[in-house]
Amino acid sequence: MEGMGKRFGATVALEGVDLEVGRGEVLALVGENGAGKSTLMKVLSGAHPPDAGSIWLDGAPYAPANPLEARRAGVAMIYQELSLAPHLSVEDNILLGMEPHRAGWIRSAEVRARAREALQRLGHEEIPPERRVDRLPVAAQQLVEIARALAVGCRVLVLDEPTSSLAQADVDRLFALIRQLKSQGLAIVYISHFLDEVKRVADRIAVLRDGRKVADEPAGRMDIAAMVARMVGREVRDWYPRSARPVGDVILTITDLAGIEKPAAASLELRRGEVVGLAGLLGAGRTELLRCVFGLDAVRRGQVRVGMAGGLGSPMRRWAQGVGMLSEDRKQEGLALSMSIADNITLTRLEGLGGGGWIWPRRQASAAREWIRRLDIRCRDTGQKVAALSGGNQQKVALARLLHHDVDILLLDEPTRGIDVAAKAMVYRLIDQLAAGDPSQGRKARAVLMVSSYLPELLGVCDRIAVMCRGRLGPARRREDVDEHALILEATRLEAGEDTNRHGE
Repeated sequence: MEGMGKRFGATVALEGVDLEVGRGEVLALVGENGAGKSTLMKVLSGAHPPDAGSIWLDGAPYAPANPLEARRAGVAMIYQELSLAPHLSVEDNILLGMEPHRAGWIRSAEVRARAREALQRLGHEEIPPERRVDRLPVAAQQLVEIARALAVGCRVLVLDEPTSSLAQADVDRLFALIRQLKSQGLAIVYISHFLDEVKRVADRIAVLRDGRKVADEPAGRMDIAAMVARMVGREVRDWYPRSARPVGDVILTITDLAGIEKPAAASLELRRGEVVGLAGLLGAGRTELLRCVFGLDAVRRGQVRVGMAGGLGSPMRRWAQGVGMLSEDRKQEGLALSMSIADNITLTRLEGLGGGGWIWPRRQASAAREWIRRLDIRCRDTGQKVAALSGGNQQKVALARLLHHDVDILLLDEPTRGIDVAAKAMVYRLIDQLAAGDPSQGRKARAVLMVSSYLPELLGVCDRIAVMCRGRLGPARRREDVDEHALILEATRLEAGEDTNRHGE
């Protein structure tokens, strides 16, 4: 790719970017949200026409008119935001647009066989090819995206945040697959905000900032600190800040909680002023636990107590009790994409924004502007639709709603999924500030229950960590008493069927 340029109105997304990838090479493309990474790859995959520059594939001019034409030429891209047809089956999605057919009739048996083969290459034969995609969890849907790229064959594979919803075991399996594809001569572009993963998988690292390439070096010559400095244009200190967090009274008690399928059994106490993390493999039941606590999923057994109030509840009751939840799926559940930033931030708490049943736009915009300022949400104005924001800024809007509601308990499901390093640093700092509080400023300490598939994040942010497996929650232990190896070992031992009665100790 030579001299690539792309504008969206007055916004310059790309300016004079050169990029090349060789056969059997993994190029990591890193940068903040809005740096131009996804735009550059969308040009490569035929989703956007470039305004300037030229592309060459295997020495021949390459200018795809659309993504299907790019796929036929051997360029496949897996987007950060899933691009599946939710009403179709797994196998239909994997071969969509490339179905084997004869005389106008799709050869269903071959479709299923090729879908199974692609899932087997990923090590996920357990995903039923005939199941509708909208009935799969987000992580499994991401695996279907990867399988689709493999099923049709490709020379260039672009992975945009492929591990954002994957557990560690699935990340390791994906990296093994990348090494296999690399040995077969594929050119691979790997986009990720997990910089330690970039160091593991990449041969070369290119850094974009504000639509321009600012670095392109062998991976061995660029450490994580250098990557971050070039991405944000400054040095980022105190990656995981930790203020004094005086632990207070128990504010949330979960007792032998069981959902319809998951969780199978979970007991936990959460105190004001602490951050508790939930670790575990994909499908362990961590998300389902948060959903049961918040009242989104039905509960079969057990009790949830918020402060002195016991009993189960609905999301409306939880909001009233001072409990807020951040969903891992911000597009489908976390945000109203067609509504404005101001509407999304103030949606659950309208008090003080009007009177007599009316919302006064000026007051609503003023409240939203305060959170836009505090969380550094990059936007045009408070009236801009959330759908027009980058993934990182969308996540900030979802967090701003919880802060505007002034909740005491934050249930955070993958809070840094798909956001850049600067935004992650902001989220880590925010979680620390919320847990610590500031009595001199009248800010009470909050309690945070946090799900993350990224173990360094849990170890860096949390005070205690509990491992969940097969729907059963183990004891929450101090972060000083565990490390990545211990957490993985506990999860995999439980997964193998050992010590499955250790929950609730």
